[in-house]
Amino acid sequence: MVGVSDGPGPKPAPAAHGAPAAQPVLSLALVSLMHAVGAHSGAVYLLRPDEPVLEMAVHAGMPRAFAAPWERLGLSASLPVADAVRERRLVWVGGEEEMARRYPRIAVVLPYPFALAAVPVATERQVYGAVFVTWPGVHPPELSDGERDHLWAACERLALRLERSRRTSPPPGREHDVLSTPVSGVADTLGSIEAARMVSRLPYGLVSLDLHGRINFANTAAADLLGRPPAELLGMLLWAAVPWLNDPMYEDRYRAALLSQEVASFVALRPPGDWLSFRMYPSTTGLSVRISRARAVAEMARDAPRTGPGPSRLVTISQVLSLAAALTEAVGVQDVVQLVWDEVAPAVGSQALAVLGTQGGRLHVLGHRGYPDPHIVERFDGLPLAERTPGTQVLGTGVPAFFGSRQELQRLYPGRHETPDGFAAWAYLPLIASGRPVGTCVLAYADPHVFPADERAVLTSLGGLIAQALERALLYDAKHRLAHGLQQALLPHSLTPPAGIEAAARYLPATHGMEIGGDFYDLVPTRPLAAAVIGDVQGHNVTAAGLMGQIRTGVRAFTAVGQAPHEVMSSTNRLLIDLGADLFASCLYLRLDPAHGRAVMARAGHPPPLLRRPDGQVRVLDLAGGPLLGIDAGAVYPTTEVALTPGSVLVLYTDGLVETPGVDIEDALVGLGELLTDIGDQPLESLADEVVRNSAAARQRVDDVAVLLLRARDDG
Repeated sequence: MVGVSDGPGPKPAPAAHGAPAAQPVLSLALVSLMHAVGAHSGAVYLLRPDEPVLEMAVHAGMPRAFAAPWERLGLSASLPVADAVRERRLVWVGGEEEMARRYPRIAVVLPYPFALAAVPVATERQVYGAVFVTWPGVHPPELSDGERDHLWAACERLALRLERSRRTSPPPGREHDVLSTPVSGVADTLGSIEAARMVSRLPYGLVSLDLHGRINFANTAAADLLGRPPAELLGMLLWAAVPWLNDPMYEDRYRAALLSQEVASFVALRPPGDWLSFRMYPSTTGLSVRISRARAVAEMARDAPRTGPGPSRLVTISQVLSLAAALTEAVGVQDVVQLVWDEVAPAVGSQALAVLGTQGGRLHVLGHRGYPDPHIVERFDGLPLAERTPGTQVLGTGVPAFFGSRQELQRLYPGRHETPDGFAAWAYLPLIASGRPVGTCVLAYADPHVFPADERAVLTSLGGLIAQALERALLYDAKHRLAHGLQQALLPHSLTPPAGIEAAARYLPATHGMEIGGDFYDLVPTRPLAAAVIGDVQGHNVTAAGLMGQIRTGVRAFTAVGQAPHEVMSSTNRLLIDLGADLFASCLYLRLDPAHGRAVMARAGHPPPLLRRPDGQVRVLDLAGGPLLGIDAGAVYPTTEVALTPGSVLVLYTDGLVETPGVDIEDALVGLGELLTDIGDQPLESLADEVVRNSAAARQRVDDVAVLLLRARDDG
């Protein structure tokens, strides 16, 4: 039987005298949908009309605390509900492993076996929000057609109902969460329905919990083991019933049982030395718990549980875990700023944020979001740290500052906020990493805001997580600027093709490491011919990039003195060996002769080029070749002559364009050939963009990608 919970949360206003009570539209729709697809929990989110934020309006089947980190979430967040709304599609996550791979932030907080589907609630003209529902881990890894149809149909009906209702009444707000109706249990009595259910399942010390974890029944044996009279246990949370059960680990087992609908267990020490075994048998109406004395006490010994605050801690731990997981994904400073905006700001109810740093004794604005006028924040950029402002004070002292109203701020910092920023409360969080301040995070609130002690503690803890992410990001950005500058200095700034040849090139660094590698290309003009080269030095670091620059310089020098293609390759090979770098390189070198419609090529372990003929036919060139450069000083590099008629396109590339884990390279080359057949007559710059855009390997960016396109033309 499904009913309305009496859990925490705002209640709907009572109906006026004589007027019918408002129908819980969202609750009824959600419960009906869950029943139709056999889901055991779910929620409805509504999209706020004034900001890109989704707010949970009603939760069903589980305590709302399970989804506490996602009560409010930014529309750009990488979460199933947000993805479903942004992309207007059904998002399906088939189990624990898929959740960890696609949505690690959820998996960190809820690392249990369950499946999830999220569906947008939208008409053709308007998006109203989204629904998610979950199933136990025993659900098949794929949605059935019937389940998929039910989900879409139910969300479309709800969207139409919201559309009709908004014409005549205010939009629905938060409704009562829906849980199984609790039955009035009497402790140590077998006359209640809960006691009968439980006794039919378990034979030992017995406790029955509702979905919130509250005790609805306890028999005498359970009361004796817990050390409290049965009447005192009724209505209490199990982990708050006695001090030695007040540990987040035990709350975690309760969550695991409810979400997975699988039996969960734990062992707890009852002081001074009695170990008890708790085994939880979940259902959609609650949990039955068997309590007995644990066997093999020595094997099961654990540290004594910690005491601490009650059930609200579950929400705090979940939020911190979720946000910590999100921040580990940040790479650069702007990634950190965006993730704080997407994840932290919605979770704590902030409407704007700024991240401040310091350099050369001055304050610098590293990033900001949510301010209607960017100049409000940017006017602080470059402010001397000696100036007395909340941002500089927090940076200097490492002590957070909270201002619940504009009056509080002006009282402590008179004259510092003459220019109103449109906000009414602020939290200034010091970002301290490795024992030193790296910045300040400013959270701004649209309305006056009270910061109680527990909220201040949570915000300060979040500041520590943000600081670690920011420290890594600042170091990454500095290395990236250095690497990017070196890479740009080593690659040609422009290509100067000879008469009769068009050229276009693209270079994409790998997204792992420092974004610098050893891939290179060049076009060397000579008279009357020209030379082109592309290669790949082993490694993704400064050493590889430096060696790449030396090879490119060597190729240019050997070309300038008139060496033939096979001689250029042999000379470069000896140069690499003489440098003693212990790195190898692949290379493809060709001498272009557009006047006679030909190209002479030499290859050193490099992927073969593709040739698109004017009629659209594409083939992989079967070139003779030698070993990688840097292996054998006496290696020989034979040459191959290829006809290059006007309109032909040569595609030179490094392996990062075609090598994808799990994909056969021949399939990748076939796909590239089909693309060239279809669009190879496009302008060369557009063609270069399309070649890179349509490469699965280039999108993943596991390796550097270099592409050099050469088209023969008739300038006659």
